[in-house]
Amino acid sequence: MKKLFFKGLRDGIPIALGYLSVSFGFGILCINLGLSVAAAVGISLTNLTSAGQVAGVGIIAAGGTLLEMVLTQLVINIRYSLFAISLSQKLDVNFTTPHRIAAAFGITDEIFAVSYAQCDEPDEEKSLKPTYMYGVILISATGWVSGTFLGATLGQILPESVSAAMGIMLYSMFLAICVPPARKDRGILVAVIAAAMCSILFNTVLTFVSGGFAVIISAVLSAALCAVLFPIAEEEEAA
Repeated sequence: MKKLFFKGLRDGIPIALGYLSVSFGFGILCINLGLSVAAAVGISLTNLTSAGQVAGVGIIAAGGTLLEMVLTQLVINIRYSLFAISLSQKLDVNFTTPHRIAAAFGITDEIFAVSYAQCDEPDEEKSLKPTYMYGVILISATGWVSGTFLGATLGQILPESVSAAMGIMLYSMFLAICVPPARKDRGILVAVIAAAMCSILFNTVLTFVSGGFAVIISAVLSAALCAVLFPIAEEEEAA
């Protein structure tokens, strides 16, 4: 069991390093929006999701409602439920309900990918052990929280020009995620453009709509547009 835990720590180091740099920008964003260092770190400790955290602090800073917060997090983070369902097909018999609940907290895009790939390695059993996932989650979450703390702390003492430049790191990550698949899939490209246009519309014309609901509406409208323009064939869904 210890061997699997340390293997998880080792496999999660690249994730932790990536999170460390990206969450630095989140920490700076929190300070720029008027949140304290403790609040920024607390958010990263309790809500391990970059997009959800960015949208969440925007709602907090704007004085949004709890309903906005709940709906926004649901729309942004519902994919993690799909990740968990996929991983559930690979779990070891020792993955009891308490272990499932604890591991579910730490499922992110990168942690899901590394954990799922663990079951496909030729020298490993074809089941996912809780100790391995705990190792990956622990080191990854440590990188994310540490980066948030450093960003929030240094964001208060760095020159404004440097702080502003570092603050765009988080948005650079989102672009890095969106651009490669958008170049290969026209549906994704249309979804990205539609969501961006909706966001611009809400920020320039429909300014009476709060930030939280703007995110929800933009996501739903762009997804609905692509569902109409680029429907998935039934045989593809079955596959």
